[in-house]
Amino acid sequence: MQADYATLARTIASLTEGETDEVALMATVVCELHHADDRFDWTGFYRVTEPGVLKIGPYQGGHGCLAIPFGRGVCGAAARTGQVQLVPDVEAFPGHIACSSSTRSEIVLPVFAGGGRLIGVLDIDSDRPDAFTGTDARELAAILAATFGQL
Repeated sequence: MQADYATLARTIASLTEGETDEVALMATVVCELHHADDRFDWTGFYRVTEPGVLKIGPYQGGHGCLAIPFGRGVCGAAARTGQVQLVPDVEAFPGHIACSSSTRSEIVLPVFAGGGRLIGVLDIDSDRPDAFTGTDARELAAILAATFGQL
């Protein structure tokens, strides 16, 4: 099953309406996303907790890395550049951090609160190669903007 992004967006908007706590929002988003798509093997947020450092936030799946510097890995690249990282083969990504040996492809999106403040990244790993598309990137970015943009 692949995500029905229109339904997901409506569900997440309904569940998070009026909520302003970043962690509560992240937990709800991650739960809804993780269970909506068979490609999503690990789904989670890494939060900006100090300059240049991401720490694990709410997630679904096996254990994740506890801390990731902006200068390392796919999550660090998304945080450092503010750009979506769409990685069809993690083995080909320079500096990839292997938090799980089952990960074959990955999509990481920066998460911005109102005013463009980076609050973290959304990391989705798949145990399938080349699992994510530009459509995934656009739809996930829209959900994140709608959920966190008002903070």
